[in-house]
Amino acid sequence: MAKLILSMDGLVLKEIPLVKERTTIGRKPHNDIQIDNLAVSGEHAVIVTILNDSFLEDLGSTNGTLVNGNNVKKHFLQNNDIIELGKYKLKYVAEAGQQAAAAAADFEKTMVLRPAAMKAAMQQPSGAGAAPAPAAAPAPATPPRPAQPLGAIQILSGGNAGKELELSKPLTTLGKPGVQVAVLTRRPQGYFITSVEGTSHPTVNGQTIGTAPHPLRDHDLIEIAGVKMEFFLKG
Repeated sequence: MAKLILSMDGLVLKEIPLVKERTTIGRKPHNDIQIDNLAVSGEHAVIVTILNDSFLEDLGSTNGTLVNGNNVKKHFLQNNDIIELGKYKLKYVAEAGQQAAAAAADFEKTMVLRPAAMKAAMQQPSGAGAAPAPAAAPAPATPPRPAQPLGAIQILSGGNAGKELELSKPLTTLGKPGVQVAVLTRRPQGYFITSVEGTSHPTVNGQTIGTAPHPLRDHDLIEIAGVKMEFFLKG
């Protein structure tokens, strides 16, 4: 589990494990991490954690948010990143499994598939050799939900043109850290793309997406960090 280490003037104040999907930072008491300092806005920033990835977003604070000395609006957090809020510092410490992905620089290496927490949950047993159900067993109240079609992307440009990546995991990170990063999430209602880092957002079918999750449809054309790709559903 990733965590934050809060310090001021080199003195460690406390450690905060990132157990929530949204961890808010600010001066007001309702924040998950309250920093009672005038340099910190009432609602200063938020850290969104999806599986093993965490993304920092400045919430329009008065004095801004620095990461490793650079002013950021959105930032894909990597191991040992230092978030600065006035005199306070928050060090982001990632799990060991996340650190290898953070060191990647080229597009291919940053196409990281995260572990699937429920890898076998959507696979039905073969039933071979299984005993028949008792006659008195109640029938299911509702019919089983049809399996969601598996999505994939095919790279259309750049050095990886022609390569195909199945989107079988709950979350896939795409892009180049420090340039443009997006996540593709697999949900019960379909696939979505969300912009998490970069001065500009990715495009879908030539249209720039906003900050909210954008639903993907079969054969949508995506461009992230200058690389074009096609999303499609496998039968």
